[in-house]
Amino acid sequence: MCYHAGMKENLKLKLTVRLYSDDDERCFGPGIATLLHRVDEHRSLRAAAASMGMAYSKAWRIVRTAESVFGCKMLATSTGGKNGGGASLTPEAVSLLAAYDGYCAEVGGFAAQRFSAAFGAFEKQS
Repeated sequence: MCYHAGMKENLKLKLTVRLYSDDDERCFGPGIATLLHRVDEHRSLRAAAASMGMAYSKAWRIVRTAESVFGCKMLATSTGGKNGGGASLTPEAVSLLAAYDGYCAEVGGFAAQRFSAAFGAFEKQS
């Protein structure tokens, strides 16, 4: 039987928020959120994908899935040339990303409080 006299390891909460379409297709979550943040940082989908160790083709696939579900473009792209190509977030993507990040922060704060209340007695004793 397990007694909570003190655990050997600390517990931690890892919560992720994933959005699904009506047909149960995953359309937005931590992966694309990170990808969009990195596009904003690097000004390039290829560089953003590379910074995550993600194939460029997979990056386009998850962007297109989100675009299809939300009915709007996520990226404004420019083709190569003298100054090279690039990508930036559309206003819709900026708005969606802000809503997702805000929601995750709010849910995460609530979940952390509930986690502490539910599992605090099982924390590692120093």
